[in-house]
Amino acid sequence: MTRPRNWLTTALRLVAGIAIAVPAALLLGASPAAAHPMPHSVVRLDVSKASVTARLELPVDDFSRASGIDLNSVEPAALSARAAAVRTYLGRHIRPTTLRGEAWQVEIGALSLSRTEQTSTGPYRELVAKAVLTPPPGGDVRHFTLDYDVIVHQVVTHVTLVTVRQDWAAGRVGGDGATQVGTVRLDIRHMKVPPLTVDLGAGSTWRGFLAMLELGGDHILTGTDHLLFLLILLLPAPLLATGRRWRGLVGARAALGRIGRITIAFTVGHSVALAATALGRLDLPGRPVEAFIAVSILVGAAHAIRPLFPGREAVVAGVFGLGHGMAFSFVLAEMHLSTGQLVFSLLGFNLGIELVQLLLVCLALPALLVIARLRVQPALRVGGALLTGAAAVGWLTDRLGAPNPVARTADDSGTHTTLMLTALGLSAVAAVGWTLAARRRSAGEPGGGVRPRPGVRAEDEAAPGPAISPRPRERAVHTPDDSRSGGGQACARLRE
Repeated sequence: MTRPRNWLTTALRLVAGIAIAVPAALLLGASPAAAHPMPHSVVRLDVSKASVTARLELPVDDFSRASGIDLNSVEPAALSARAAAVRTYLGRHIRPTTLRGEAWQVEIGALSLSRTEQTSTGPYRELVAKAVLTPPPGGDVRHFTLDYDVIVHQVVTHVTLVTVRQDWAAGRVGGDGATQVGTVRLDIRHMKVPPLTVDLGAGSTWRGFLAMLELGGDHILTGTDHLLFLLILLLPAPLLATGRRWRGLVGARAALGRIGRITIAFTVGHSVALAATALGRLDLPGRPVEAFIAVSILVGAAHAIRPLFPGREAVVAGVFGLGHGMAFSFVLAEMHLSTGQLVFSLLGFNLGIELVQLLLVCLALPALLVIARLRVQPALRVGGALLTGAAAVGWLTDRLGAPNPVARTADDSGTHTTLMLTALGLSAVAAVGWTLAARRRSAGEPGGGVRPRPGVRAEDEAAPGPAISPRPRERAVHTPDDSRSGGGQACARLRE
């Protein structure tokens, strides 16, 4: 009588165990993404000599729950109505101090609402706030305590990542990426949010200078518009302008002189403008300056097709270089450097620009001189000028407020720096090899050497290219009629 009952009980227990184990296994084995993790906050620090600027990126949903200020239904244009309450809340929950406990001054600045997305989360609305943290006199901006509990004091699962984006004295000036210095979260054991000790290590002027040197080189290397302007002016430098057309060559020395003057003038122009704008801390509107640069490239492209200002390329390079220097200064203006840091930054940044610019001109020089002597030179010159002009028109349209794919493609080409340097290096090697081979062929011909062309000095004829065979010598042959003419000396010129 007991067996059926025991068997039934065992079966029921087995079914119950399976019913519990299967859901548990599914829950424990679920991937983290299946839990739909909530977005975290980010505090990005920009460290200057006398203060720290913090950019707060806060999920709107969590912020509204923690602060009691409902921003979920607020449109960006209507944020100003809640701005005072938001600033008050943030000011109460951001409390930086020195390591000895002395309070810093906190000023909450601009606020904005936007949409964004983090890894493993879907799109969400974000509140972005700017805060300037200033230590008391004698305070150290590189070592301090950040007592911060925005959102975390109410939403116990929330996490805040604290990173450093810019730190001049530590050599972080590019603004690309960030270094994490710590996290802010609830200590579950004590149910408190512990303050974060920020230790940025020792900084130095030398590290800042070297970082700006690298930034300047990278800026000109990836600045497609600046490079195109210089190269398109150098393209017709070895050519001779006659009757509003590019015809003939000016010779190697004259071409090298033109290229040197154009490069130096562009250097002086943008260096003067960069120094004046940066040291004067002039707040220039970006769009007109960028549009001016696009116009300068368009003018250079037109000049490469038909000479507009032959012989005055250096003057034009210097004038347009002023606009390019103003654009360079925007990079320094974004860093909010002290006067001393700005001086060293200006020197390093400009030196980096000039070194890379010199390298690129030296790599392009052999190809420029060889192309000028090829039969396909007109087609290459006009084709390159048309492509450059198209890019300039795209940039000009984009900078006047009409984004277009031409401008995006031209900007993206600046990211392929390795490919560009490789191409310039190979072209330089090929041009030098072609020149040496041509000179060997010239030296092996009877009477070797190069005969100067009309209008070109002999010393200028040392340009690379195939040697020109000397014209056959001519001799005077007297005809019988000449001997009877009573001393008439008319001669018929016959080629040997």
